[in-house]
Amino acid sequence: MCALVLMSAWTRSGLAEPVDLELVFAADGSGSIDDEELRLQRQGYADALADRRVLDAIASGRRGKIVVTYIEWGDAASQHTIVDWSEIAGPDDARAFGEALMAAPRAAWGYNSISEAIAYSTDMILGNAYEGTRLVIDVSGDGPQIGGRPIDWARDRAVDAGITVNALAVKSRGGNRPGPGGMPLEMHYRLDIIGGVGAFVMVADEQTRFADVLLAKIIREIADARPTGHGREQAGIGKRGLPSQYSADPMICEAKDDERTGDDLGCERLEMSAAGVENPKGD
Repeated sequence: MCALVLMSAWTRSGLAEPVDLELVFAADGSGSIDDEELRLQRQGYADALADRRVLDAIASGRRGKIVVTYIEWGDAASQHTIVDWSEIAGPDDARAFGEALMAAPRAAWGYNSISEAIAYSTDMILGNAYEGTRLVIDVSGDGPQIGGRPIDWARDRAVDAGITVNALAVKSRGGNRPGPGGMPLEMHYRLDIIGGVGAFVMVADEQTRFADVLLAKIIREIADARPTGHGREQAGIGKRGLPSQYSADPMICEAKDDERTGDDLGCERLEMSAAGVENPKGD
């Protein structure tokens, strides 16, 4: 705790390294993910970060540099930094990050404390040596919140700190595990997990591959220029009401309104269009 306070004070003093984005990849490493699936999941992140379109999005930022860290999570006592904060400003950086990710041993165990994963990720952002215009936690998982502290507490704590929490609901591993009360997993993620400026959920299923959706998601997170966190102060935005995570775009679950609206029962899967980030293959 003392170290976290000292680091936060150092950040406020203006000595922190300025970057366009601080991004936590918070990936499901729970017992529902076997070793081969874990390898493929890590490979997806490594490939996405090194993709030309991602590197172009990074280069288009004001500073042309972001920082990323990769954690894996399981039950309430199992959150692990697999690759610590790394600056990404070009292909060599991305390649080094991917190599470190693929070489690291498995660490997480148990089942699905998404709340503790968000809390751990929040602490990672608050305690680092960077000053990002945007602060984002990118959660991916194939199941619902199960253990640990309340999920709304963890989400609201992150949002109160100026962090956006996005999510990727993975339904293509044969599980299709629902959320509370049997609601679709993506609806659970939309209602209970995402929050902050521009928060959204994407869905990977049998028709939309994990790697493709992940790539589109990361491009969107990097290309979004709306400041969050410290960046709000830099841009003179000031404090604003928390955007809701309750009404959905027809294609992706996206925060839009200030109230729960509509009677939709979930979010449709991502459709790959002929142009834009929804078409990561560029077909």
